[in-house]
Amino acid sequence: MVGICENREGFAMCDYSLEHYTSRPAVVGERYETRRFLTGTIGFVAPGDTQTAVCMACDTVLLLSGIPTSVQERYNVGKAERVIFCQTDNPFGHRDAVRFADGKEVLLQDLGEGVEAHHAFSGELLAEGDGGSAGRLELAAV
Repeated sequence: MVGICENREGFAMCDYSLEHYTSRPAVVGERYETRRFLTGTIGFVAPGDTQTAVCMACDTVLLLSGIPTSVQERYNVGKAERVIFCQTDNPFGHRDAVRFADGKEVLLQDLGEGVEAHHAFSGELLAEGDGGSAGRLELAAV
């Protein structure tokens, strides 16, 4: 069975609305930012290459920073958070999302543009601990 984040070959897939763009898989250690493509879909890009969508595999651990105040207030999250990339099962809308430590899933569309993401190896995150702040990170840690 093909997972929601994988095509038949097992590679990470981007939101269907980005299928007409050049894309590539995410790489551990890289940094990305959210960007609105001409279709209106928000996806990840690598700084310096804003025309290539970076596709995440489900369960990719990301360190987000620069989360907009409106998102912080709406979802009770901090400026910087550890999240898991996921996709919703909405067959007719945007699917790319992130899951916060408290289980809330936020579509990249709702996260907005300009949010920075670091694709950290999960072992790096274990050293930071789960200190009871629901995945909240100090900016210096990101």
